[in-house]
Amino acid sequence: MRAVVQRVDGASVVVDGETVGEIVGEGLCVLVGVTHDDTPEKAALLARKLWSVRILEGEKSCSDNGAPLLVISQFTLYGDARKGRRPTWNAAAPGPVAEPLVDEVVAQLRALGATVATGRFGADMRVSLTNHGPFTIVVDV
Repeated sequence: MRAVVQRVDGASVVVDGETVGEIVGEGLCVLVGVTHDDTPEKAALLARKLWSVRILEGEKSCSDNGAPLLVISQFTLYGDARKGRRPTWNAAAPGPVAEPLVDEVVAQLRALGATVATGRFGADMRVSLTNHGPFTIVVDV
């Protein structure tokens, strides 16, 4: 699993003009990609990492501050543009494999005590955020 994690001062995701997920104030906006060999155990590992990574103001984590997370599925994180002009998506898991694993990340975060907002799997989403820093990291598990 791969996540692009941004420290934010608020973020939201809109589908068909409707806000389907939003966090207000300090937190993390997390784009999650799934590849073919990912498992529920990797989803749990990613959730623990997201909950405890110390990238908020003052080297705090979401678990330290009770800060919320906005988790959005994004298969394009496994795009490969090394050859030619068009990326390939061969490394991205198909929807029936990826969706339950993204849901598992969210469920594991909530089980840890996190407040989690989400996008809508497979939808054409508009993501808005204020990146604080800017601070962006990639987490692979």
